Amino acid sequence: MFEIIVSEEIRAVCPQFQGVAVYAEVKNSSFSQGLWDEINTFTAELLHSSQLDDIKKHPVIAATREAYKRCGKDPGRYRPSAEALRRRLLRNIPLYQIDTLVDLINLVSLRTGYSIGGFDADKIQGNRLVLGIGKTDEPFEGIGRGVLNIDGLPVYRDASGAIGTPTSDHERTKMDLETTHILALVNGYNGRGELEQAAAMIQHLLINYAESNGGDVYYY
Repeated sequence: MFEIIVSEEIRAVCPQFQGVAVYAEVKNSSFSQGLWDEINTFTAELLHSSQLDDIKKHPVIAATREAYKRCGKDPGRYRPSAEALRRRLLRNIPLYQIDTLVDLINLVSLRTGYSIGGFDADKIQGNRLVLGIGKTDEPFEGIGRGVLNIDGLPVYRDASGAIGTPTSDHERTKMDLETTHILALVNGYNGRGELEQAAAMIQHLLINYAESNGGDVYYY
């Protein structure tokens, strides 16, 4: 378990922020057909019911975009991951198939609009994370993105530095097939909202597809 602290600089620009963490023992796999059946079902529903212009109107996505602006980042250039995933599907571009843990976090982001950090908990340095705002020239290697300018992005830091933003997580703490403990952080920039449902969804998918008991949930 980790202590998670929301800094005063985040509270100042987003006083309604609340988050929920799911920490669980897991077994990852390269592919889960059952999970991808769920992803394909959601994709078909989204394509039938939504258009690109609808994405920014989603209350959770809209709140995350507003948080970016208040922190000093243009959400049109650095899109929150949930928005980017929905845009990808609505442009008829299939999701990347990575591995079961990454794929299930992506599914929850798509369903809920929350940008969710998914970390290999054993790679996190120390037992405390602090949510703050990225600084000029702060080093950050986004997963599959190379060097990412996180100046003005909300960012979680462990004892060694930045590990996660709503746009991308860091290569250093990414999940892989050897991951046995996951820490998933759901960011509620519009308050508590549907955080409980999102956490329950993560637990349900972990139980069904990652040989987990669902783990522990705590709010911050």
